[in-house]
Amino acid sequence: MITSEIERSFPDLKEFNTGIFHIFIQHTSASLSINENADPTVRKDFEYFFNKLVPENDSNYIHNYEGDDDMPAHLKAAIIGSSVTIPIQKGRLALGTWQGIYLCEHRNHGGARDLILTAWGE
Repeated sequence: MITSEIERSFPDLKEFNTGIFHIFIQHTSASLSINENADPTVRKDFEYFFNKLVPENDSNYIHNYEGDDDMPAHLKAAIIGSSVTIPIQKGRLALGTWQGIYLCEHRNHGGARDLILTAWGE
């Protein structure tokens, strides 16, 4: 979950009364999602579901240059998506009580990830 990290690394967010905040991840084997953030078992179930939906070690995958988790990571990222957009209200991300932003790492040993953060409003 990266919500608090985003608010710390984007201090100008406090200057917006209302607006839109967009986050884009510049990678094809990780994704972004907004989901339940109160109970950590949700993240475990989230991972379990996607590993079941898109299993690793499938001999039918052709794209496996970087390992058995290579193609499954791309598929999971395509399903979940590469960006999220959140309203800004009174200098904060207007997420619901239970919501948080997930940076979903789909590689077993993913590296550093780069995000593009964009805000616009008044």
